[in-house]
Formats: sequence, structure tokens, C-alpha cells
Amino acid sequence: MSQLFGQTWREAPAEAEIASHQLMVRAALIRPLAAGIFAYLPLARRALNKIEAIIRQEIDAIGGQEMTMPVVQPAELWQQSGRWDRIGPELARFKDRGGRDLVLAMTHEEVVADLVRREVRSYRQLPRLIYHLQTKFRDEPRARGGLIRVREFTMKDSYSLDADADGLDRQYQAHYHAYFEIFRRCGLPVVAVQSDVGMMGGQSAHEYMYLTPIGEDTLLLCDACGYAANRQVATVRKPQPQPEPLLPLTQVATPDTTTIAALADLLQVPASRTAKAYFTVATLDRAGPGVERFVFAVVRGDMDVNETKLANVVGATNLRLATEAEILAIGAQPGYGSPIGARRDAYTLVVDDLVAQSPNLVAGANRVGWHLLHTNHGRDYQADVVADIVAAAAGDACATCAATLRSVRGVEVGNIFKLGTHFSEALGAMFLDATGREKPVVMGSYGIGVGRLLACVVEEHHDRAGIVWPLAVAPYQVHLVVLGRKAPAAVAAAEQLYRDLWAAGIEVLMDDRDESPGVKFNDADLIGLPLRLTVGDRSLKAGGIELKPRRGDETRLAPLADIIATVRAALADLQEG
Repeated sequence: MSQLFGQTWREAPAEAEIASHQLMVRAALIRPLAAGIFAYLPLARRALNKIEAIIRQEIDAIGGQEMTMPVVQPAELWQQSGRWDRIGPELARFKDRGGRDLVLAMTHEEVVADLVRREVRSYRQLPRLIYHLQTKFRDEPRARGGLIRVREFTMKDSYSLDADADGLDRQYQAHYHAYFEIFRRCGLPVVAVQSDVGMMGGQSAHEYMYLTPIGEDTLLLCDACGYAANRQVATVRKPQPQPEPLLPLTQVATPDTTTIAALADLLQVPASRTAKAYFTVATLDRAGPGVERFVFAVVRGDMDVNETKLANVVGATNLRLATEAEILAIGAQPGYGSPIGARRDAYTLVVDDLVAQSPNLVAGANRVGWHLLHTNHGRDYQADVVADIVAAAAGDACATCAATLRSVRGVEVGNIFKLGTHFSEALGAMFLDATGREKPVVMGSYGIGVGRLLACVVEEHHDRAGIVWPLAVAPYQVHLVVLGRKAPAAVAAAEQLYRDLWAAGIEVLMDDRDESPGVKFNDADLIGLPLRLTVGDRSLKAGGIELKPRRGDETRLAPLADIIATVRAALADLQEG
């Protein structure tokens, strides 16, 4: 350790709020250079190498071929796919000295499609699976949590190339299972949840979530049937309204009732008997770059709008809340809004399917201090789209089995997407099938954030003293502590043991610094290597070397003559554990 680049810190920086961030800085794994941009010091690099080796082994096992694709990409590829206009400032754009537009890669679908259109001609060249581990950049507006949310990062991206949907299904399933094995080997428990396809597009997707209170994503899980989904796409079994006669539309005075809670209290009705208006403006790039359209959504008063579902329903790349002026311009009234009486040509109306089935709801009259009793979809107003647009919540009924859903937080460490033919069609990645017909290559995309995975491993495996590395991804297997730099016998024994361990294929970090035993033991616990060996005059006089696993309090004396075999056995026990 006297030669190790990077020093341990006693205290974490003030901006480090979560355990993994604090410990990785204190243990000399990472150093911040700018917001969301980190240097990985030698200890972190060794752990990352092991994580990447596990990833390579598992992706190779399902037919992956590793390659490297460039970080800098020509803008025309992104223009051809349509994402140049759809993605906002998080895509880093710049010009070269010749004035040509370029981007820093945040993903590589366009590059893959471009390579495919150059390399693949026939169905005989399919299926294929290519992958790389590469630096990416996303100009993230809210970098946080150390390596949990960064701007520069390393991803494992694999891309499946198939002749048809059945081939995509097979490669998707192969990744689905391979990912579980990757995370298991890294010591990280995860669940796979249904997720939104987001900017990737395509047909369906799953995210691999590490469940932790520090997570930014909300997940809905059913313990009865195993249903699991990100809240962005989670569905619930909605109550079926009882049929009743449609009553006449009636105005009622409701002063100072701009919230559902106030309205329900004034009229002495449950929130489920009300309709809630949600005013938003959608960016619809399919209609042209930056084209906006007012979107008026209606859900039942006891529920909330899910913005991801709403955006997907109307094909929006972005949603923002409408301003008061924009609401008034369509003939609606903030706090008292409904589709009844508003300018029908001025907006797209999306109604949740439960509202469409619910008779005689209370809704706004588009007049300050007034509401309407007995509003009914189909009679009093007609939606452009009726769809599920509500946000699922803990306590709702599972859509699959009707059991109660629970809500947890999670960090996304991997994702898999069925892209289909969007990118291949946009960039002309075609092949000739067995009959000579030209068809687009069917693509899948599969990612793992390597640095985020490392941070989540530390978040999962630590105690009050420091990191507790799983053996498979630990920077070194053994921490060799030398006590008494002025004790020649101890120093000589430690240096010989250091050489013998490496000769036996055992990775060891030796603390040969001129520091007190307390400092050395504290640093050993902070760095958290799986096994600690302590060599000092006292242990040598007792006939051996102190051996202590990082996980647990048991310390024992191992005979010096058998120390290599003893260390191997201890590491084998840790591997099995």
C-alpha cells in the first residue's frame, strides 16, 4: 500500500449522501472531477475489471461477439433515426473543425444499424449478437449519488440481429436469463420488472432493479403472483362501477374548492365519484420538430395521471404542465376544469378507461366557484382516446391476480429492449430472405451500467466500518497487514508470504506502510477485502499468522507452514458462501 495510488480518507465529502458514494471516496476507489464525472482509481479499476470479465463470460456464453464502437458519432445517423430532434440537451452535440455535426454517444443503436447495412446482405448472416463495453456520455441535469447517476459512464451494450420476431424472442430470453446470472455472480440481488421503452422505442422492455431505499424508480410488486413493473407502466385491476341511470347535468356552487379533497368534503361524496382534470402540453416531434399540442386528460378523482402512459398514448416525446394562460385559451378554468364547455378543437382529449365506465361523476364547470353534477362520458363529452392513463400505487389490486400490490424503490442496473425494425428501417439495414425478398433486420438492445453496478454492490455489501466485498468482484482477495515495520522477522515473513501468495495465484494487497496498527486495521475494514492476514512478532511467536474474514468477527491463528492451503480453503468457503 505504500506504493498504491490514492489515499484513504477518514471523512467523506459533504456532498456524498449515500453509503456507496461515501465509502468509495473514503476507500480511495473514486475521485470526482466534475459533476457526474469521476476518475476510477486502481482499486476501483480492479473491481471493474472483474465485473467486466463476468459480463464478457456470460454474454460470450449466449453467442456474443465483442467489438468496439466509437464514442463520437456523426449526427446524420441520429437524424436518420429521428432521435436528433426527439432527444433534448442530454445528447451532447458539437461540431468538428469542418463544421460537421457530431454527438457524444449515449447509446449505439444508430451505429449498429449503420454497420448492419454495410455488412449484412443475406438471411444466412443472421442471427448475430454483437456487444461492447464502452464509455458513454449523457448530459444528465441532476447527477447524484456518486456512481448511481452520472454523466460519463461505461456500459455493456449488446445488440441482437435477427431475421424475424421469433429470433428476437429467443435472443431476448437468452439475455433475460444471462442477466440474472451476471448479477448473481457479482453478489447483487435484483428483480426484473416490466418497463417503458422510453427513447429506445420498440415493442417491450424489462429493467433489472436493485431494491434499495436510495432508488429513484418506484416499482409495484405482487407477492402472490410475481407481477413486477416500473410504476411508469404498471397496471392495476380497477374497480368495476355499478351501473346506474344517467342523471341530468346540474350546476352546483362550489366556492373555494380547487382541489378534489375540498370538493369531496363540500359535497359529501367520495373522491371516486369525481373527475379530475389534468392540463398538459405535449411535444409531438412526429408532426415536426418541436410541434406542441395541448393534451387534456381526465382521471377519476381518487387516482392520479401517469405521465409516461399519457405521453405514450398521444405519441409525445415530452410533456409539460400547461400554464394558466394556455388553460384559459382553450376555454377551461384552472381548478374548475372539465371538457364540458371547453373549445373542443383546441386540444386532444384523453380519458381514462375507468372514467369512461363511471356514471354521474362530479366535474368542473369551467367557471370559478362552480362544478357540474352527473357528468357522463359519451353523453356530455367524447374523448379522442380512451386508455389506461392512471398511476398504480401501493394497495391497488394486481391486474393479474387481484392481490394487493406493494411499492418499493429501486436502482436500475440493467435493461433489455425489443427494438424491432425501427432503427433498421430508418437507416436501411436490410437483408434478403430465402425467397429473395428484402426485409429489415429485427434488432434488440441490452445494456448494463458497469459503474452503477459497482456502486450498487458497495451499497448492498457494507457495514459501519466500510465495504465488505463479495469475493468475485473484490479488487484483491487478501489484505496482508504487516505490524511493526521495525520488526525484521515480521517484515521478512510478510514479504515472503506476499510473494508466495501471488505465486499461488492468490491476489493480495500488502499494507507495508509505517502506520499504527489501528490505522492499518481501520483501513483494512474500510477497503473491505474478503480476507485479512496479519503478520507481527506476536503472531509469529505464537506459531503462525492471524486470519480474519472481513465478514464476521472470528479471528484465528493459522500455522505459517500451512498458510497457503489455509488461505485457499478460507477463500473457497467465502466463494461457496
